[in-house]
Amino acid sequence: ELAAQALRITAKDLTEMGCVDGIVPEPEGGAHVDHEAAAALLDASLQKHFSELKKTPVKDLLASRYGKFRNMAQFFRVEA
Repeated sequence: ELAAQALRITAKDLTEMGCVDGIVPEPEGGAHVDHEAAAALLDASLQKHFSELKKTPVKDLLASRYGKFRNMAQFFRVEA
């Protein structure tokens, strides 16, 4: 966990940097403890997002994706 924080690759960091669109919550105790609950949470999140994506024109999806990946090329100065 300390390495993830130092490298800024935690779920929170990746969301703030725009690398991920959201975070799927884990069941109590973690996904490794309750696989079925984790799968259900993932399924619900995927269904929600796919439902929204289906309503969006392909042209808009492509423009959004292009912008998202262009914005990922940012550099952050981190104080050690």
